[in-house]
Amino acid sequence: MNKVVRARMRSLVGALRGGGGVRKDAGMVTSEYAMGIVAAAGFAVLLYKVVTSGQVSAELHSIVKQALDAGM
Repeated sequence: MNKVVRARMRSLVGALRGGGGVRKDAGMVTSEYAMGIVAAAGFAVLLYKVVTSGQVSAELHSIVKQALDAGM
């Protein structure tokens, strides 16, 4: 493991000095975050539509009612 740590440190120092380890796709990180946010928002909208639909809503109410009635 010590060799791995040394190799990683060498590559980081080389990148800081302007060596060959410089990334050419530095703008990718921002676009990846943006795509993740768009995908998460889309999934949230889809989940909201499914949960608030008539049949699923009725099933959820039934489950909650059974859980509350079981305690009495």
